[in-house]
Amino acid sequence: MDYKQAAREWSQGTIRPVYILYGTETHIMGEWLELLTATALDAETKDFAFSRYDLTETPLETVLEDAETLPFLAPRKLVVASNAHFLTGGRDPSKAEHKPEALQSYAARPAEHAILVLTVPAEKLDERKKVVKSLKESAVVLPFAPLGPAELQQWIAKKAAGRGVRIEPDAAEALLARVGGSCATLASEIEKLALFVGQGGAIRTEHIESLSIRTPEQNVFQLVEEIAKLRPERAMTILHDLLKEKEEPIKLLALIARQFRMMLGAKELAKQGFSQQQIASQLGAHPYAVKIAGEQAKRFRTETLERLMKELADLDLAMKSGSIDKTLGLELFILRLGAAAASAAR
Repeated sequence: MDYKQAAREWSQGTIRPVYILYGTETHIMGEWLELLTATALDAETKDFAFSRYDLTETPLETVLEDAETLPFLAPRKLVVASNAHFLTGGRDPSKAEHKPEALQSYAARPAEHAILVLTVPAEKLDERKKVVKSLKESAVVLPFAPLGPAELQQWIAKKAAGRGVRIEPDAAEALLARVGGSCATLASEIEKLALFVGQGGAIRTEHIESLSIRTPEQNVFQLVEEIAKLRPERAMTILHDLLKEKEEPIKLLALIARQFRMMLGAKELAKQGFSQQQIASQLGAHPYAVKIAGEQAKRFRTETLERLMKELADLDLAMKSGSIDKTLGLELFILRLGAAAASAAR
């Protein structure tokens, strides 16, 4: 079951007693929780029937005691506990002590009057843990992975419609290219654009270009894109704009290196038959970023990308050791990169 199927169950009158939500797309997770709250609780009794906890501060047993306690002036209650890091294989930053076996016992016999939701801001759960294995049997475990490029386009259109406006398909693509695939950032930009065009208006590409500001990461995507299209002078303009905005040259170099590493990884994994979603998972990157990197990688030979990665490592050392001026080092690399792209295109 995925989170969309779980939400469809609610319209049929089925709300499960225990949900475990995990994944890095926390904005969609938050929207799902808002919809569950509106569906499960009456507006007039919500204040008495909704509890929220942070498991980095609150022991799990306190949360479970709340779930077991009868609701006050309401037929049922919703108990949400965030940051259930003890369900992952990573370090648990919690100050509170947790007893996972208590969650196993509760999930096996949940209170009839409560809906318990635990959220985990991590890419995956540790399925080697007994508690995770048990929850997959007794609870509804739902992943919230980053949306793929096609899903993002649909989500943007739906989000705009929810604001009472329409976004043209090329404008949605331009928005993605400008701010990236983070749903939280996209939602904020859509809200701003909707206010600008007004109720019933249409968001067009020119609105994106005039109102939405590129993130440093997206500027680096564009910088590499200009190089790949044999336009190093445009790439140099982007670089100087970033430097005027006080971006640290070493940070920019790291972002450029990350982009080329993603390009190389996407190229190699695509040769092995991996899908775009699988490549994103392997590289630990957003699917939209992987899509862009894959398209850019087609313009470079594998050996060229490998050589550029070595050049970037050498430049990083030179910049950090002071053997070359940081800005000059970046400018020379971009010029060499333009020459490499021209050579690859011939």
